[in-house]
Order: sequence, then structure tokens, then C-alpha cells
Amino acid sequence: MTMRKGIARPGNPRHIRGERVKDEVYRQMFRLEECHPGAEMGLALALVRAWLAADSKPDDSEEREWLKKVSQICLQMIETALQTGSTLPRGVQ
Repeated sequence: MTMRKGIARPGNPRHIRGERVKDEVYRQMFRLEECHPGAEMGLALALVRAWLAADSKPDDSEEREWLKKVSQICLQMIETALQTGSTLPRGVQ
């Protein structure tokens, strides 16, 4: 499919890659909510990858706006998990 007025269509490889990045961030957020060991590191890595992918996009792109919003939530989740020690492997706390 084609792009019209700056909106990426589902057939666009950039759109598909952007959706995969979002899916990975959400997946890692759910892992952290479920207290999987090491999930805070997985979420941090997913955020770094998302920012690297967004680096090639305009500052006002929809994906960058989403990333700015979700990053604050993710950072708070990571900090809370690390403070409570809720996702650390047993014996590491």
C-alpha cells in the first residue's frame, strides 16, 4: 500500500517495523507486571531499541509521540520493580 498525507499504511515496511517495536515494548511491560525475573532489564532493552528505531523518524511522528508517553510509564514500572525487588531472582534481593 502507499503513504498518503504522512500516514503509513499497513503494507509499508516502516509501519510494520514500528508495530513490532510497540509490540515488544508492550510484551515486556506485561512480563514486568507479572513479576518475571529480569523483566525490568527486558523492558529497558525494548525501550532502548524503540528509541533507536524512532531516531530515524521526524520529531513529530506518531510513533515518537507514543514512545515519549509510554517511556515515562515504563521507567516508573522499572523503578518500582527495582525498589520492591519484586522481579529479582530468588536469593538476589
